[in-house]
Amino acid sequence: MRHLPFLVKSSFALALLACATLTVLADDDKQEPDVIFLPTPQRVVEKMLELAKVTKNDIVYDLGCGDGRIVLTAARKYGCKAKGFDIDPERIKDCMANYKKESKQVQDLVKFERKDIFKQDLSEATVVTLYLLPQLNVKLVPQLKKLKAGSRIVSHAFDMRGYKPDKKETVTVKDDDGNERSFDIYLWTIPLKPDNDR
Repeated sequence: MRHLPFLVKSSFALALLACATLTVLADDDKQEPDVIFLPTPQRVVEKMLELAKVTKNDIVYDLGCGDGRIVLTAARKYGCKAKGFDIDPERIKDCMANYKKESKQVQDLVKFERKDIFKQDLSEATVVTLYLLPQLNVKLVPQLKKLKAGSRIVSHAFDMRGYKPDKKETVTVKDDDGNERSFDIYLWTIPLKPDNDR
C-alpha cells in the first residue's frame, strides 16, 4: 500500500472527485490494514443499525468502512449523517463506487475518509459501528470512552473484552445457495460497563 501524497488536491484529482465528499489524507504512518476485508451481509448491516436505534438525528461513524455499505445504508434508511473511515485506499475506492450509485440526497449526508481509525477523533459520533477483531475493539476503548453519554457502539461478530454488552443478538442469513449462516451482533452504550466476570 503506497503513501498517498497531498497531490490528490491537484486539478486532475479534484475533477475526478468533484461530486464526492471524499477526503484522502496522507498523514498516517501506518500502511497496512489490521484486518482483511470481509463484507458484512446486508441483513446484518440493517440489524446493526436497528439494534443501535439509529434516527435522523444521529451521526454514524463506521470504523474500517470496507465498501461503505453501513454508512450508505444509515444515510439512505434513516436520513442521518454518516462517515466511514478506512486506512486502505482500495476500500475507499469501493466506497466511492457505491457512493456514486446513491441519490444526491444520500450523497449529501455521507463522507468517506482515508484515516487510521486508531488516531481518529470519534467525539462527534453518536453511533459507532465495528467489524474488527476483539483485540482491536479493545484498542479503541480509550477513544470510545470519550463519546457522549448515551452514544451507542455496535459490533458485528466480535465482543469487547472487559466490557459487558447491553445486548447480544444473532441474525440468521441465507446465502445464494440457500445455506443458513448465523452472525452475532453486540451493542454497548456509553458509559461502558465493566464486565467483572471476565
